[in-house]
Amino acid sequence: MSEPNITQWRKFADQAKSGEIYLDDEAAARECLTACDKFIQDYTDLIRSAQNAQRVSGFGDFSMADDLAALFRSQATGGTDSIDAVIIESIDVVKEMREVMQLSLNRITGQVTDHSAQISGITNELGG
Repeated sequence: MSEPNITQWRKFADQAKSGEIYLDDEAAARECLTACDKFIQDYTDLIRSAQNAQRVSGFGDFSMADDLAALFRSQATGGTDSIDAVIIESIDVVKEMREVMQLSLNRITGQVTDHSAQISGITNELGG
């Protein structure tokens, strides 16, 4: 993922918080929310796998082998472009997506509640 992806989804989340945008289909928002939760869980599991990749060995008992092992270790975890950094960045983007879906659901269910309260008030006024 790249910085523009997270920046764009943060912008969408801010717009959703202010009520400028929202997903107006409850079923779609729920499915997206579920997909985001699954993605976050799956990628959290991937972080554990990346941490296991730190254990690099079998290149031999010489200086160049140690350098090669260190290179592979740095690609797995700890560096700015390491596997775990990319996974964490992906999770951050999906958390922003998830927030937009959650805010959309909150708005939709709030609207449903607001409309039902209005309908109940009208029904009571009409003697129903």
